[in-house]
Amino acid sequence: MTISASAVKELRERTGAGMLDCKNVLLEVEGDIEKAIDVLREKGLAKAAKKSGRIAAEGLVRIMITDTGDKAGIIEVNIETDFASKNEEFIAIVDTLATQTLTTSAADLDAFLQEAYNGKNETVQETLTNFIAKIGENVSVRRFEVFNESGVVYVGYLHLGGKIGVVIGLKTEASVSEVETLGKDIAMQVASMNPLFVDESGVDPNYIEKEKDILVKQALSEGKPPEIVEKMVMGRLKKELKETCLLEQKFVKNGELTVAQYLSDSAKALGKGVQVVSMTRYEVGEGVEKKEENFAEEVAKQIGH
Repeated sequence: MTISASAVKELRERTGAGMLDCKNVLLEVEGDIEKAIDVLREKGLAKAAKKSGRIAAEGLVRIMITDTGDKAGIIEVNIETDFASKNEEFIAIVDTLATQTLTTSAADLDAFLQEAYNGKNETVQETLTNFIAKIGENVSVRRFEVFNESGVVYVGYLHLGGKIGVVIGLKTEASVSEVETLGKDIAMQVASMNPLFVDESGVDPNYIEKEKDILVKQALSEGKPPEIVEKMVMGRLKKELKETCLLEQKFVKNGELTVAQYLSDSAKALGKGVQVVSMTRYEVGEGVEKKEENFAEEVAKQIGH
């Protein structure tokens, strides 16, 4: 089979492996980039690979939270170009849809798209279709979530003007105003460091087994004696979990503390227990393929040339 230059480029960007290694492994796995990352890691040819996927599609993430913090909604709306994502009407539509997440009764995206848009006599999908006809670019609601767990206070954070959005759920008897700073600090941590799990207790056993298998093969390929591989792998796995579990990570605002220590110190100062029970991070376009366009072409498209 033929491997495209763009696939080799993406694999190289995500793993740091050499171009020839990337091409050969892609041929080996018939072009499957996720499998190629695992194989490169097993062979010790890849640097730490982030699995979030190449950021390609454009658009905005928006968060809406009630004044009391007892309910939150997050939504991602995609559009074809970054230029169009700055369109005022597009921004207004995304903001309206974010507000609508707090009142929706939709159980899934299809149902949400069939709801009335902002109380008007047209559905969300009809509103998007009309806007698509007007702007000449495809627009779609990619995903949304609503959070409303009893006893949980929600705090949100938007990064880069809405390219990344995070909602943190805090189990606490404190009010939203009491934990707002704490929650935003932790949400900023999630936006910046993109942890996969809150803590080790929440780690998927399948994830552990897969990582362990990769690390064993990696150690053996490095020529390590089989009798010490198990111990070495457990050490590497423990280190990896410290990087992928939120509470184990070094706190970005104070590298002397872990996030768990910062949380504990803040709860003590507050005089009320605070526990992170959920985290949701949306990054615009993560894992979505998009054709490459330059800025001049985007502008020309917008003005009809």
